[in-house]
Amino acid sequence: MNNHITYVGMDAHKKSIQVAMLLPEENVPTQWELPNEPRTIKRTAKKLLKEAPGEVKCCYEAGPCGYALQRELKKHHVDCIVIAPSLTPRKPGDRIKTDRKDAKALATLYRGGLLTEVHPPTEKDEAVRDLCRCREDAREDLNRHRHQMTKFLLRRAYIYPGKTNWTHLHRRWLLSLRFEDAADQKIFNDYLLAIEQADERLLTLNTYLSEVAEEEPYREPVAWLRCFRGIDTVTAMTTVAELHDFRRFHSPRQLMAYLGLVPSEHSSSDRERRGRITRAGNKHVRRILVEAAWHYQHRPTISVPLRRRREGQPGWVIAVAEKAQRRLHRRYWRLVLAGKPKSKAVVAITRELVGFIWATLYLGDQSNWESKEAVKAAKV
Repeated sequence: MNNHITYVGMDAHKKSIQVAMLLPEENVPTQWELPNEPRTIKRTAKKLLKEAPGEVKCCYEAGPCGYALQRELKKHHVDCIVIAPSLTPRKPGDRIKTDRKDAKALATLYRGGLLTEVHPPTEKDEAVRDLCRCREDAREDLNRHRHQMTKFLLRRAYIYPGKTNWTHLHRRWLLSLRFEDAADQKIFNDYLLAIEQADERLLTLNTYLSEVAEEEPYREPVAWLRCFRGIDTVTAMTTVAELHDFRRFHSPRQLMAYLGLVPSEHSSSDRERRGRITRAGNKHVRRILVEAAWHYQHRPTISVPLRRRREGQPGWVIAVAEKAQRRLHRRYWRLVLAGKPKSKAVVAITRELVGFIWATLYLGDQSNWESKEAVKAAKV
């Protein structure tokens, strides 16, 4: 029964928080604004517990403020959840948006059970997740600096005679270049310095990530995922860190939908119409798993690095990884030979790869060994 529950909607920003408290048996909320500071949040928590006749439930939309507000309220014994903003119901004809109105709508929708909760990570999981995203940002910076260098050299008619850029030979060629104009030489030196700094930053972050991968609770799941072809430490750590509590996904389809790999659909009456993948959910894991799936276009084999990654790992994990390698290779070429574009075929086998990853991590939890769904997934 919700008759004695007070629902509180919050519109959180960097400097302020708009609060709407909807008491039981009331339809008009009490609203006020407060600074986004720990002391003020503590006083607000005490005020909510004092004025509410029963249980208090708070909510706010996920955003740049992260989970700090939720953790601060829970520290003071106030239940709070974080809402997925993309799944919040909105009226199509509503053209007025204010902080007060948003807070009131959240409280009303929360009372009606129409909001979708975001699963919050622990502080440790969030730190590791941000480390993975920091490494991704460093990689993007390095690619951007390299692109700037190559375009600068192209404008000056300096074209590398070799086959592959950014190898040791290419670097030796770069260091041999000299420019007659002093300004060109300074530009070249600046681009080269930016590349070296970004490269060193990326190497440092890779080292940090490898060290975290050896710690609990990441050691086992990362080692299991590294048994799959195309998945090494960075991909495995990003997957585990971004998904954090894996037990919340009770089926592979749930995980596929969370990663935005299921087809969109707009069907009505007897007409069935499906479109491209939804691209909803976690884009970081979706991107790295699509990159990993490209490896399955090659015939099944066990390379030396893959053999080393599998040393000392459980036999059932290696069996699942081997089954994935053979099945996904056949599936990829069946789709390509049927006329599907290679990019679409890769997305399709990425979806199946997610199923094998789910089976591995779900079966890795000892409490799930007797689960009929997990055992069935491992036999797929």
